[in-house]
Amino acid sequence: QVLAESNPARYGSVWHWFDEIYVLLDLLLQQHYLARCSASFSENFYSLKRIPMGEGTRQALATAGLPKRQHWKSLLLLVLVPYLKGKLEKLVSSLREEDEYSIHPPSSSWKRFYRAFLAAYPFVNMTWEGWFLIQQLCYILGKAQHHSPLLRLAGVRLVRLTAEDIQALEKKLSGATSSQTHSFTSRVQLALRKALGGIAFSLSTGLSVSVFFLQFLDWWYSSENQETIKSLTALPTPPPPVHLDHEPSSALLPKLKTVCPLCRKIRVNATALSTSGFVFCYRCIYSHVKAHQRCPVTGYATELQHLVKLYSPES
Repeated sequence: QVLAESNPARYGSVWHWFDEIYVLLDLLLQQHYLARCSASFSENFYSLKRIPMGEGTRQALATAGLPKRQHWKSLLLLVLVPYLKGKLEKLVSSLREEDEYSIHPPSSSWKRFYRAFLAAYPFVNMTWEGWFLIQQLCYILGKAQHHSPLLRLAGVRLVRLTAEDIQALEKKLSGATSSQTHSFTSRVQLALRKALGGIAFSLSTGLSVSVFFLQFLDWWYSSENQETIKSLTALPTPPPPVHLDHEPSSALLPKLKTVCPLCRKIRVNATALSTSGFVFCYRCIYSHVKAHQRCPVTGYATELQHLVKLYSPES
């Protein structure tokens, strides 16, 4: 987000695929911890591990990993479910915005479908959140073994790490081997294993340290803090980039300020782009940004979240 806001033309596409990049990195991280520690990253941070349901007092060490069935279920539920839920929420928000401004024609059959979807989504979301709330209450009252329904779907439950688990994890992390070999291939494999282990350990410790730094960046670039900074260091608004106005791929600006540069008509539902400052009809700029992800005048990388609706004083 910081890179995309500082240089949208170069890093705008990275922010556009942020969710997919995050899911890929999260998949690698959770796979590493499930294979080595039988727990997710956050569960290992709190000295917890996952064991299959029905396993008695004699539990396998955390370094043994989960059975394949529970392992892949846990990995999919840890990574895929939050990703799909986030995408669904963004889709609902986009459909509500389209319905509010009637971007689709009234006679469209698709409109009837997504209006029914928008009407049903709050009840589905309430059922989903209520399921989690009831499960957590049952866990607090000692009526359930899981605080999350996803653990039950994965067929696992959480337990504390024992002293044997901690010793086994430390031994595995140190890379101690019982037999010393002198072949070149084994030395290379051992060196690569140690290097990968060192990188993984650095990433795991670095993630916990960088949480504070990321939270600081999020606060620094928040809208409330930006308003404070602008009030302290108020500067005049710079003019738009004139050298981009006459490119063949850019829309020429009309002489009248009340005319939309795209449809060449008087603007309806005036909407500005925060990336460039130019004002268009809402329907025109929404369709253009959704299709091309850039400003039609300057060519700057632009997302739908950069659309700012303008309201006249009469309204």
